[in-house]
Amino acid sequence: MTFHTLLRSLPSAVLAALLAAGCNRAEPVHNSRFLAFGTLNDVSIVGVPRERAQTAVAALEADFQAMHQAWHAWEPGPLGRTNRLLAEGVRFAAPPSVLTLVERSKALAERSEYLFDPAIGRLIDLWGFHRDPLDCGPPPPPEAIQKLVTAHPSMADIEVDGIFLRSRNPMVQLDFGAIGKGYGIDLAVNHLRELGIENAIVNSGGDLRAIGSRGGHPWRIAIRSPSGSGTLGFINIAGDESVFTSGDYERFCLHEGRRYHHIIDPRTGHPARGTRSVTVIHDNATEADAAATALFVAGPNDWHRIARRMGIRYVLLVDENDVFHMNPAMAERIHLLDPRKYRVKLSPPLFERPPRP
Repeated sequence: MTFHTLLRSLPSAVLAALLAAGCNRAEPVHNSRFLAFGTLNDVSIVGVPRERAQTAVAALEADFQAMHQAWHAWEPGPLGRTNRLLAEGVRFAAPPSVLTLVERSKALAERSEYLFDPAIGRLIDLWGFHRDPLDCGPPPPPEAIQKLVTAHPSMADIEVDGIFLRSRNPMVQLDFGAIGKGYGIDLAVNHLRELGIENAIVNSGGDLRAIGSRGGHPWRIAIRSPSGSGTLGFINIAGDESVFTSGDYERFCLHEGRRYHHIIDPRTGHPARGTRSVTVIHDNATEADAAATALFVAGPNDWHRIARRMGIRYVLLVDENDVFHMNPAMAERIHLLDPRKYRVKLSPPLFERPPRP
């Protein structure tokens, strides 16, 4: 299915700062910003006339608005209808805009040992992290959380038969908040390439994918501090890579001096413990998005094993004690502003490097 076919099937319905390491003045750079997915989206396009770049950005904005409406779990639309039918346990034809995300989510959930699991929408709803603005009060009653944990809704409960879906568990409710942005960015980059644009960056709320270069120089991506403000370092990207971060500073509530963030551990029904932020680099934004959540939940003791299972080669995890856990390949990529300021714990390599010819 092409990008345009997918969008026709839809009913009408900062981790990263972008900086240049240098730029060839002969190549124009067009920077644009628009609101979608409930966040600011920045698009930088290099090497094409301004009018052509503006047309491309307008197309992306329309695409993002359509995707947001199609994938919103708590508003009328394709995903809302899908969730109602999954709860009923009936077999139904899935909307094309939802089916692909279900298929991708099932595969990624299995690889993550279900630490990434979009089927826990009822837990997200129970905690109220889908509301905008957040209504911060006491956490949900323990018995309500335990009821959902015991029911164990999972992507494994969803049967896919061609275009048809059915859930074996009435407690399944899909929330694509931990994958939809990445998938949307992948579609956006594909759309830009269809328009003949090969040097660009698409940044949605700090999560991004960069292709090509900026005037022959790498894109320079600033990595946000785990506190949510300030910058701890930079990563250079050239070619085609995605950088995604999950952090406890993104959506959270404070109640009686305790912080409750939005990244729920499906095993406990509570916000995951032990991690402040995870940054991954990967060649696919959809997988990077899911992996950032899974590794956050895995925490400092298990991130390495889950990263290997998911095929992720570059990881930085900051734990609750501000220790920086990273694999050697990531340590070579990230340029910390003040290396002496941080305690770094290097893991074994995630993957063996191929021998040199």
